[in-house]
Amino acid sequence: MSVNLQKGQKISLDKEAGGALSRVTMGLGWDVAKSKGFFGFGGGKGDAVDLDASVVMFDESNRAIDTVWFRQLKSKDGSITHTGDNRTGAGDGDDEQISVDLSRVPSTVKSLVFTVNSFTGQNFSTVENAYCRLINAGNNQEVARFNLSVQGSHTAQIMAKLYRHGGEWKMHAIGENGSGRTFDDLMPLITPHL
Repeated sequence: MSVNLQKGQKISLDKEAGGALSRVTMGLGWDVAKSKGFFGFGGGKGDAVDLDASVVMFDESNRAIDTVWFRQLKSKDGSITHTGDNRTGAGDGDDEQISVDLSRVPSTVKSLVFTVNSFTGQNFSTVENAYCRLINAGNNQEVARFNLSVQGSHTAQIMAKLYRHGGEWKMHAIGENGSGRTFDDLMPLITPHL
């Protein structure tokens, strides 16, 4: 059964999945917010919103050593892949996914920080039903879900972190709002969470 994470909550992936996880997928989904016009009819915002999922790999010294995002769909070591850029949020289910083979992530990598940015600059008041979820890629079962639909003037968010602790992988739901078009703009906000 999936865990609905609260901001700041930490979980053990193996415990929640009921056994050792070797492959996971981080899914990101969102819809364009519908606004009500005069008397509640029409006036939908309707513009496509291009949210981008990224993951930054950090070593023990908290240095970024690689990034997977829409301009680099695979990590240099091959352990992480991105399914590609969804520029609208249209459709059901995950709009973007990042797959991680935990067994292939180099031992020098301490944490993986997942971010979402509005590349086109729209703020989160233009999206609804936004979430990230972690899936056990072995059986396609959802392990955890984190609601990102805090509407506001921010254009980016640090979603979550997967990290090694005591010989196992854990997940930390961060949910810190920021601004910027790419993960690079969030780096000063990420550092305190490492």
